[in-house]
Amino acid sequence: MIEPLPDLLIAPIVRAALAEDLGRAGDITAQACIPADARLAAVFAARKPGVIAGLACARLALAELDPDARFEALVADGEAVAAGAALARVDANARALLSAERTGLNLMGRLSGIATLTRAYVDAVAGTKARIVDTRKTTPGLRALEKYAVRCGGGVNHRFGLDDAILIKDNHVAACGSVGEAVRRAKAFAGHLTKVEVEVDSLAQLDEALAEAPDVIMLDNFGLGDLAEAVRRTAGRIPLEASGGVNLDTVRAIAETGVDVISVGALTHSVGVLDIGLDAI
Repeated sequence: MIEPLPDLLIAPIVRAALAEDLGRAGDITAQACIPADARLAAVFAARKPGVIAGLACARLALAELDPDARFEALVADGEAVAAGAALARVDANARALLSAERTGLNLMGRLSGIATLTRAYVDAVAGTKARIVDTRKTTPGLRALEKYAVRCGGGVNHRFGLDDAILIKDNHVAACGSVGEAVRRAKAFAGHLTKVEVEVDSLAQLDEALAEAPDVIMLDNFGLGDLAEAVRRTAGRIPLEASGGVNLDTVRAIAETGVDVISVGALTHSVGVLDIGLDAI
């Protein structure tokens, strides 16, 4: 079971999306065509196979416009479904349901797309010790939801923001003068619960980083041979994260070098939606 996000976190995102769609006058199509007291029953259904995430987004979108609506989830977030699978059954005021439809589908489709792609990466490295993690390359305002979707797909979250871990990148190193100096400054600054990760782009920088014992070392755009050599030199002393050049064609070979973590920006920055629709019944 995936621990769900609290409604308190999701609701402001859903409200903002509804407000964007409803505009100044509300859903004038529904107002024009449908009596105010009409009711409608419908089913959210997957048009293609995938892994579901974001059911709460559809539920909350509907509840915002019809607090008395009935929403029955038929699957759980993180569950793989076949094309045609019914995901949730709803019964609500017809105007409210049709006005909330697109907001719910937009969010659930995107999150399910992320979960589906993440599951493909996780399956691709099955049997190795490597874990698939996301990045901060998320849609502004949707980070918590998108990182939740990664968890629904079986992935693991990297840091959520600039404030929850120290990650020294190449420009930080340039500003400090060297990998070693950057790590020393970071360790002196960090609280006892704050981890320090440093990005290196060569085996020489790896050796420099190892001498300073950061919590994690990121191997940026290393070839397979250098990844394997980095694993050999590190000998399990410090977790290694591979980053750059990762796709579904390369991820298995990267995992087989022995790295601990593989970060994949594409999980959130280049994902397609899972096709989900709403069908009246």
